[in-house]
Amino acid sequence: MLNRIILMGRLTRDPELRHTQTGTPVASFSLAVDRDFKDKTTGEKSTDFIDIVAWRQTAEFVSRYFTKGRLAVVEGRLQLRDWTDRDGNKRRSAEVVAENVYFGDSKRDAEGGAYAAPSGGYGAPGGYAPPPAPASGAYAPSAAGDQFAELSEDDGELPF
Repeated sequence: MLNRIILMGRLTRDPELRHTQTGTPVASFSLAVDRDFKDKTTGEKSTDFIDIVAWRQTAEFVSRYFTKGRLAVVEGRLQLRDWTDRDGNKRRSAEVVAENVYFGDSKRDAEGGAYAAPSGGYGAPGGYAPPPAPASGAYAPSAAGDQFAELSEDDGELPF
């Protein structure tokens, strides 16, 4: 069976970090996710508001680095919960249990300032990591500002 979901949207509020009785961190927040299509009658896109819950290191990461309005990419699974409200009515709610949360924008886009990488890493376990630096000699721009280095040897043969 497969239960996998990937969402990209903006946080509708700051994440709320709590701890269980055993001390396990849990964060809850919601994402506003635009639909890909427009309504035929109004010509406007609809937005879904999806509840997200994150546990342990992911919860701490989200509560530390994400705020209302920040663009986030959430990877996880859908979970349905049955519960009883105060009036004794049986209720059901759906939420996404986040396994990984990634930045969907840069800090500069979110705050209008210069980007500063968070201390201690770039995200939750399995989250964003900066691209590796090119190998020495693989990219050598000239002093004139060319984007690519000149080939030193060319045998004139095409590789295909």
